[in-house]
Amino acid sequence: MTIDDAPGVHSFSVGVDSLGRWLVIGGRMEGLHQRQPFAAFLANDNNKNAFVIDPETEQVWSTSLSSLPASIFEQLQSTNQEFYQRENQLYIIGGYGYNPTVRDHITYSYLTSVDVGGVTDAIVNGEAITTFFRQVSHPKMAVTGGYVGYLDSVFYLAGGQYFEGRYNSMGPNHGPRFIQEYTDAIRKFKVEDDGTNLSIVDFSEEVDAANLHRRDYNMVPQFFPNGDLGFTMFSGVFQHDVDLPFLNSVDVFPSGYIVNNNFNQYLSQYHSAHLPIYDEANNTMHTVFFGGLSQFTLNANGNLVEDANVPFVKTISRVTRLSDGAMEEVKLDIEMPTLVGSGAEFIPHSYASFVESGILELDDISQ
Repeated sequence: MTIDDAPGVHSFSVGVDSLGRWLVIGGRMEGLHQRQPFAAFLANDNNKNAFVIDPETEQVWSTSLSSLPASIFEQLQSTNQEFYQRENQLYIIGGYGYNPTVRDHITYSYLTSVDVGGVTDAIVNGEAITTFFRQVSHPKMAVTGGYVGYLDSVFYLAGGQYFEGRYNSMGPNHGPRFIQEYTDAIRKFKVEDDGTNLSIVDFSEEVDAANLHRRDYNMVPQFFPNGDLGFTMFSGVFQHDVDLPFLNSVDVFPSGYIVNNNFNQYLSQYHSAHLPIYDEANNTMHTVFFGGLSQFTLNANGNLVEDANVPFVKTISRVTRLSDGAMEEVKLDIEMPTLVGSGAEFIPHSYASFVESGILELDDISQ
């Protein structure tokens, strides 16, 4: 299905209101970013609007975010923000892009709260939107390309980087200089939000430069074989000594994290749309990955074929954690229709069969 008036946007934040309408904020409009510093991540291609999309009626509404205070407007047009929707509030963290105030590309050190229902109604009705946004500054929120999860009132901001200056594929010592610092961390905190006052409390972090040095990846909620709920940080880029993805994964729990070196993920290494599915009857946890980028593909004989350029792929793959904790990866027989999926999001048609964490309960599906 193609919604004619929907924006072409990637690496965005998205919320869903009570009517099933999507609120799309941030990201970029031009597709693959250019590699030359003078042309990469131009402000002209920032998504400066908020879009409301009704997938049932295929209607699209939009409004400029320029009426918001400068710090909110600037952050919300950035790319690769981290986001999570808790009830009606969409929390948007960090993001990278050109900042007209400082006249340079930065990573934003804000957490912004968005009233999803209020904003979508206002946009649809052509009303002012300024009262539905609040923001708080915190130096540890300056992250782009990480992932945020939520469990038992705690936010988990994992991986990602701080990037300042123009993107330069030749590195910081050739041409325009830049600052790039991976967080190498899992940052935990709570957000106190009474609808008026907004604050970040109970902040802590675990730093591990060897294993948490990854960005632009997928962190997915998981039921583990013992019934515990947590997350898995799958694959991601880049290794310390070579511009290739990590193949191992990291399991994240409230008590800490465990690096899984007994499994290699070959078929999906970059942030893409994904779907976690739990089969309670067999105590197995599936995660489906839709397209994106990958260092490996499977040929017609089922053999792995490597491409060190880590290109776009049409692959739809599944990683399953079995009841004994063992992991397996398979390529599905179907593929993406074209080379899309990187920087995309999976938005369920209905949340009826999803637990609060966002995991689809397979046993609740009758067909």
